[in-house]
Amino acid sequence: MRDLTGRSLRELARDVRGSSSSLSRYFSGQAVPSWPTVVALCQVAGRDPRPLREVWERARDESRASAESAPSAPVRNDLPHDITAFTGRGRELAALLGAARSSTMVAIDGMGGVGKTALAVHGAHRLAADFPGGRLYLDLHGFTPGREPVEPAEALRVLLAALGVSAGRIPDGVGERSALWRSELAARRVLVLLDNAADAAHVRDLLPGAGRSFVLITSRRRMVGLDGVEPISLDVLPSREAAELFVESAGGMRPGDVGEVVRRCGNLPLAIRVAAARLRHRPAWTLDTLVERLREGELAVSDVFGMSLRQLDAAQRRMFALLGLVPGEDIDAYGAAALAGIPPANARSLLEDLVDVHLLQEPAAGRYRMHDLLRQAARAEEAAADPGPVIARLADYYLSGMLAATKVIELVVVPVPIVVSQRPAALPGLSHDEALDWLDTEWANITATLSLAVELRVDAPAVGLAQCAFVISLGRRGGMPQLCRGLEVSRSAAEALGARRTLASHRYLLGAALLRVGRLDEAVPELEAARALMVAEGDSVGEALALEQLAQVRLYTADAAGAMELLREATGLVPSGASAVRVYIGVRLGRALVLRGEHREARELVLDLLETARGLDRQKVRMCLDVLGRSALGLGDARTALGLAEQAIAISRETRHPVLEAVSRTDAAVALRHLGDIEAATAVHAGALALLEEAGESHRMVHSLLPYAEACLATGDREAAARHFGQALEIATAQGVSYLVATARSALARVP
Repeated sequence: MRDLTGRSLRELARDVRGSSSSLSRYFSGQAVPSWPTVVALCQVAGRDPRPLREVWERARDESRASAESAPSAPVRNDLPHDITAFTGRGRELAALLGAARSSTMVAIDGMGGVGKTALAVHGAHRLAADFPGGRLYLDLHGFTPGREPVEPAEALRVLLAALGVSAGRIPDGVGERSALWRSELAARRVLVLLDNAADAAHVRDLLPGAGRSFVLITSRRRMVGLDGVEPISLDVLPSREAAELFVESAGGMRPGDVGEVVRRCGNLPLAIRVAAARLRHRPAWTLDTLVERLREGELAVSDVFGMSLRQLDAAQRRMFALLGLVPGEDIDAYGAAALAGIPPANARSLLEDLVDVHLLQEPAAGRYRMHDLLRQAARAEEAAADPGPVIARLADYYLSGMLAATKVIELVVVPVPIVVSQRPAALPGLSHDEALDWLDTEWANITATLSLAVELRVDAPAVGLAQCAFVISLGRRGGMPQLCRGLEVSRSAAEALGARRTLASHRYLLGAALLRVGRLDEAVPELEAARALMVAEGDSVGEALALEQLAQVRLYTADAAGAMELLREATGLVPSGASAVRVYIGVRLGRALVLRGEHREARELVLDLLETARGLDRQKVRMCLDVLGRSALGLGDARTALGLAEQAIAISRETRHPVLEAVSRTDAAVALRHLGDIEAATAVHAGALALLEEAGESHRMVHSLLPYAEACLATGDREAAARHFGQALEIATAQGVSYLVATARSALARVP
């Protein structure tokens, strides 16, 4: 089947929504793929998967039988690399290893730079074989400068996901998540390293209950408020161990007084490593030379950093200070250039200089990250300066990159006008795939910069980032609740700008986001306010788009007639040159006609739009195909409906819109049901739900379950219909989406 596709391993991984490593294992016979993966591969190859079912079942059964006597498959291992030149701490390490056999929790405390994480990671690697259920690591950022600690609810979400719990099964409340976390750990033997906790309250909900799992905690505070925790407190290294660490880190002994060097480093491991790195990269220096640099007084950690800073020229030192203000985890040379207002080539040179003296880390090629304590020292350099202009430049870089991406990728919604205050000196070259890769890499940094921009009242970039993030992500990244929160927190910034058109766009997008998480009662006033602002601005296109979203609210509540009234009003507002808006609204009108059962009218309307859509972009074509497929099904032509759904799936795969791919997969599954191919329908529908779960799109999961359940009912499979209606009701209830709770409950009651 692989040979028939004619695609590379990487292309196939993208096409079947899998990983290259997994496919490689399947193709080499090391593992048996899931049936949905086989179906997806067959779809790419253009072959019927059904003849393969029997041989797949035999392979699966043999694999299961073999697994009973074979060693366990590899499990999750998130531990950072074991630290190089780990020296000393013999007593503390022995205590940690011993506690792992007699206790469920150990807390390592001590001052910053004393080596808490180094000991915890080293000990965890020593214990790894004793915990076959997995080794998890999470930095809680309890003391990370410029970053809020990870909330317990978010920490639990990450940890549960690491155990393989799907997004749809993770409840919202901290208490419920904590209970589920304890339940999952009770049946496993897992090592969990919770690094950099703020205090006992920070980790209380993350601790295990009954079972054989083991939790390691590091913090600058003692965990006196936690019962049953074995404490290990770290002091500075003894002089002998400090000297050993220095010699090992410096690459060997040199003439001079090692004891004087480590004394002036305060015997702190981090300070010793920084000083040793300076020596290692200076072949002509002796220890006396290094001591000379340290002799200005008794040095704390910040003084050791100060010594390193004094070796920098003015440009290097300024870059170091500016990097301390970065709110995200890492940065690239273009972002650093924007921070400093210099060309990328200059920024790249300065970054490499800082890496060479170990004031900056390069965990991946072209990505730069700063240690927490070094970040503190960097911020001290700019303590008196206003960070607002620096963050504004960084935010404008990310915003400019996002806007550049919108020029080469397909968008689902019609973009709103967004202004960039300061264009960066340069942006990376972005083709279609490069733009999507850039967005994936920078997304956490973009959201962190948005949060800081809101906090610092850097209003224009904050508003632009929130708006552009929603426009780009709809149907692609998922995470709609997070996008909605971004628009909510930046709304005050949009109001503060005093630009009515900008506020109109913001309220329109916020209403659209609220709509897509099922908060209809909150979405309507935002959309109505946006419409009023658009009218006041004389913006007929904006008014039409607001009406289109208000019509979508009506469609969600099964008021097709009301939706059509609003959509026809919106159509009358669209000027002749606004082709994208005309297609967007016209497709929505087609959906309303399908909902009313007027399938021929829907088909004729959308067929008239299809040629215009082909001249716009592939996603506009996909929107037309979705409606044409549903109208074909309504007219009894399930074969045509399936073909149209498969075309729509291919478009969303090519444009990397997994959420929209899932929507079209649901349409394909419904068509397959009506064609009598129950097995294939079930596999395709399962694939759709998996995509939506991965994206955290619970609202869309319900909208996928309901039509498929209706198809099950229409084809006489009452048991499957009841199961899917029940699952929809469960998710809608858990997410508090009241209108879908009522719909799912009513549908479930119709099952005989």
